[in-house]
Amino acid sequence: MSITPLMPVYPRCGVRPVEGDHCHLIDEDGTRYLDFASGIAVNLLGHSHAGLIGAIQRQAEKLMHVSNLYGSPQGEALAQRLVDATFADTVFFTNSGAEAVEAAIKTARAYHQHENGNSDRFELITFSNAFHGRTMATISASNQEKMHKGFYPMLAGFKYAEFDDLDSAKALMSDKTAGFLVEPIQGEGGIRPASDEFMQGLRALCDEHDLMLVLDEVQCGVARTGKLYGYEHYGIEPDIMATAKGIGGGFPLGACLATEKAARGMGFGTHGSTYGGNPLAMAAGMAVMDAVANDEFLAEVTEKGERLRARLEQFIGNYPDLFELVRGKGLMLGLKMKVESRPFFVHLRDNHQLLTVAAGDNTLRVLPPLVAGDAEFDEFIEKLSAGAASFEPEDA
Repeated sequence: MSITPLMPVYPRCGVRPVEGDHCHLIDEDGTRYLDFASGIAVNLLGHSHAGLIGAIQRQAEKLMHVSNLYGSPQGEALAQRLVDATFADTVFFTNSGAEAVEAAIKTARAYHQHENGNSDRFELITFSNAFHGRTMATISASNQEKMHKGFYPMLAGFKYAEFDDLDSAKALMSDKTAGFLVEPIQGEGGIRPASDEFMQGLRALCDEHDLMLVLDEVQCGVARTGKLYGYEHYGIEPDIMATAKGIGGGFPLGACLATEKAARGMGFGTHGSTYGGNPLAMAAGMAVMDAVANDEFLAEVTEKGERLRARLEQFIGNYPDLFELVRGKGLMLGLKMKVESRPFFVHLRDNHQLLTVAAGDNTLRVLPPLVAGDAEFDEFIEKLSAGAASFEPEDA
């Protein structure tokens, strides 16, 4: 069999979207799907948000790309917006979450090696069941064998502790430790929020030993949890943070945010990106910030999340053999199942036109656009209920 024109690295399903309408996707045959996957937490404003579409259209008519050899009024404006809204003092723009995490890893190492001249401090302690991307560094930062297979050797410089276990992290610390890399709420790992004690404990260890606390908020950031960024739930601030997915609302965009102290080693020539921070991406990012970076919108996400969570908790009581619990924050919710979640996710998609996302720990991710309302939540519960009633685990 000859290889397909699209490299066959994805087991693509039969859904073939060609159009979006608010919180729905429309297949090439006209079938409508309720999209509570949101491109895996990307399309936070849905598929037809006038502000986002208009900003991209207007910028495309003016200027799309020039390179980072020149000044960037657009990049400066969005960077300032992010600095004003977060812990950060400086921003590096990327095209994806993996690139943002790569920049964060380099920034953490550079703090010790370029700034302090300590070339021995290069190890980041990461955590079980994490997902940080698909580049060589980001798969090396994960302990998941399924991502390593076929790509050995992994890059040196990562040790794996148990997620949400502070003692496990402490036990791996040494004079080679540069910091910790952690998702405050694991996404691919099963919508697992870290505890306050864990996150605050990591911050305290970094303060005590002059280490970098590096957060991967690629999935949980940008209003998804009811806060602009997840770290705000824990009463701490990181030194470095990777963000992407929702920050462009569907346009490829990521960023590495850092404090002035953390970024001291990132001077001229230490890092770069041909497309990162291009005017078109900056227009998308500004439109997203216009929509979500305000107290009213964030309060709405929190309130919607509480209502949807309450409905889910009531719903799972009807199917005690299928579902165990609901977890997450805001509109980043997970249904932990008592059976394998992937067959159920396929069942909902193929038989009830409901799009969700499977995850680790037998979890079904529920990631609606943040602009979803009562009508979409009613439709979701209706489809989910019909799916649960008709699901036969052994059919998978």
